[in-house]
Amino acid sequence: MSDHDEHLDEHTDEHIDESRRRFMLGSALVVSYSMLPGVKALAQQVIADEGAAVHIGKATQALAGSLKTNPYLDSWIRIDRAGKVTVYTGKVELGTGVRTALLQIAAEELAVAPALITFVTADTGASPDEGLTAGSHTIADSGSALLNASAQVRGLLVDAAAKRFGIRSNVLTVRDSVIKAPDGRSMTYGEAVGLVDLHRIATPVSPLTNPSAFHVIGTSLPRVDIPRKVTGGVSYVQDMQMPGMVHARVVMPPVYDARLLQANTADVLKMPGVVKVVRNGSMLAVVADGEWQAVQAQRALAANSQWSAGRALPDPATVHRDLATLCTQHIEIANTHSATATATATAIKTLGAKYTKRYMMHGSIGPSCALALFKDGAMTVWTHSQGVYPLRDGLAEMLSMPKDGVRCIHVEGSGCYGHNGADDVAAHAALIAREMEGKPVRVQWMREQEHTWDHYTPAMVTEVKASLDAGGNIVDWNYALWSSSHNERIVNAGRLIPAQLLQKPFAPAPSAPMVQPEGGGDRNGIPLYALPNMHVMNNFSPTMPLHTSAMRSLGAHMNVFSIETFMDELAAAAGADPVEFRLRHMQDPRARDVIRLAAEKFGWPRPPRKRNHGVGFAFARYKNLMAYVAIAVEVSVVPETGQVILEHAEAAVDAGQIVNPDGIRNQIEGGVIQSASWTLYEELQFDTNRIRSFDWSSYPILRFSAAPRSVRVHPIDRPGAPFLGAAEASMGPTAGALGNALFDATGKRLRDMPLAGESLRA
Repeated sequence: MSDHDEHLDEHTDEHIDESRRRFMLGSALVVSYSMLPGVKALAQQVIADEGAAVHIGKATQALAGSLKTNPYLDSWIRIDRAGKVTVYTGKVELGTGVRTALLQIAAEELAVAPALITFVTADTGASPDEGLTAGSHTIADSGSALLNASAQVRGLLVDAAAKRFGIRSNVLTVRDSVIKAPDGRSMTYGEAVGLVDLHRIATPVSPLTNPSAFHVIGTSLPRVDIPRKVTGGVSYVQDMQMPGMVHARVVMPPVYDARLLQANTADVLKMPGVVKVVRNGSMLAVVADGEWQAVQAQRALAANSQWSAGRALPDPATVHRDLATLCTQHIEIANTHSATATATATAIKTLGAKYTKRYMMHGSIGPSCALALFKDGAMTVWTHSQGVYPLRDGLAEMLSMPKDGVRCIHVEGSGCYGHNGADDVAAHAALIAREMEGKPVRVQWMREQEHTWDHYTPAMVTEVKASLDAGGNIVDWNYALWSSSHNERIVNAGRLIPAQLLQKPFAPAPSAPMVQPEGGGDRNGIPLYALPNMHVMNNFSPTMPLHTSAMRSLGAHMNVFSIETFMDELAAAAGADPVEFRLRHMQDPRARDVIRLAAEKFGWPRPPRKRNHGVGFAFARYKNLMAYVAIAVEVSVVPETGQVILEHAEAAVDAGQIVNPDGIRNQIEGGVIQSASWTLYEELQFDTNRIRSFDWSSYPILRFSAAPRSVRVHPIDRPGAPFLGAAEASMGPTAGALGNALFDATGKRLRDMPLAGESLRA
């Protein structure tokens, strides 16, 4: 059996009680119970019609994390009579190390060595439905659920053993699935599970392990996904091979809204290895025995296809000006102005600034890929989607199939974060597989398709105006932003690009703004600082000149950049040190801790610097809900070329209870590097005819020559505190710190991203 066969075997029926899972996934469950004293049991559980939505009683809202929506313990933990422990999560591994961290959490509370646990990530045929793996929610939501579910399962098994032994539970010890009594008697988890039913709703209170006794949580357990990646093993969906598999390539329209007029399929069908040409409206693909044969056939098919004109793209020179017209929804997200306030009367100095950000792409190194198999009336898709359940629902609608007839299994992708092409290529694979019944079909987009049909992050405009009093304190703050949608995730079939190309096309669901405190374009638009008379307005565009959707941190990258560089301008106007100025306006003690720690580790303030060098500082708490990050950086500038190098960075992070210190460091470091690329260099090239960033030369990302020379991360551990997501927390602070460092190095305040390259040289 190959390595990948072993991976696939994790999802076979051998490990799944199908009757119970069908009940859990396909039925409606209405649960209610009273929290009043004296009421000992759930009042009623009613099974409604199959296929109806799942309704959980209000009492489950007291449960931790994703237990709120997946309250049954055996949705998360399964133990068979042989003692084998299988742990399930609805979240996926995107290269962030969460598979390892979640495994650590479950292992700690189950008192089982991580190596003894079979860990299954998102699979619509097995795992709980946790929606998307996005927004730094994985550890906060799935981690909290697993922490409590594992503790409750362990507690139930120990109680069952204690009852059988006739002794108190608190005298028993547990290690690696074996429960031991002081007199030497023992019982395995496999034996104990026969005495208790784990198909029960979790309780709000769990017998959690004291953090002082943790052996696994808080350690840098080596990542379980790394060995195959560094040895060239089967790691990604791009690596998958299945018996009898065929390869497909698609032909995409040259521009938005272009329709296929003619395709010369006869000549393509004569090419070596070509099995079939699939066409449905403007959805066009070729299937071949070999991958290179499919690529050659795709090129020939594309060269001989004729398309309608499609629609024009916006003029890149007027994109930011046009947002004022496109943004028709005006949403006030903060207003602390008082009708009787007199603070503005005491203002002695008022500053204002305007900032812009251009369209950017995900730039996934590995083009999006998926495999699909249509057999015996059922569709199975292997995908690197961030949300297998939303994708399953969208595919079922597109294929006119029942949801339980479509199964989506997550497999890691080489290059997957945010809403890139993963869902769309999965739709392509499903449509083609339906025409190739019984044959596994592998579809991979070409590089130019990944670039030109990406869901870009939107262009944005922000404006801020603030006033200072005689003491150098902020007394008035007004902030506004303009942006189109940062979230076009799969909520219906029409959000899938291939579904829009069919003979009977599906229309995408209307764009809608995300609500605070999470936010979309307005994420982190409300500063955490104590700012009296604050007003923040989100101007949202429901129309999108280019395809846009979620990219790491959404609007936080731009908003924190704007807020934190303006904080430096205010500090200068107040004659204050930037760090002291931030502390003056910060009341949150944990925020103050990271600000002080980053400054201390950096040696702030730095002495006078050599020519073309500068330092900068910035802070934010991601979404004002999750991890706190403060960062100090030093940059060097090459004026002749506009190149900027991040020479040194010191970042402090508070993510609550730390599960894996090395994982935290990796995520903050990765965020610093990617944010540097975005902030300094990245911008989408396009004109009114078409997207022009179709390869790496036309969309430059940070090169090794400009990579940060030194990044140090200093986590603050808070044992027992709630988990706070950290994966996206450094994007905004890094941008702000870079903007401030460039001002320090050049004396010029740069407000239009990207900051380096030609714009800086000019």
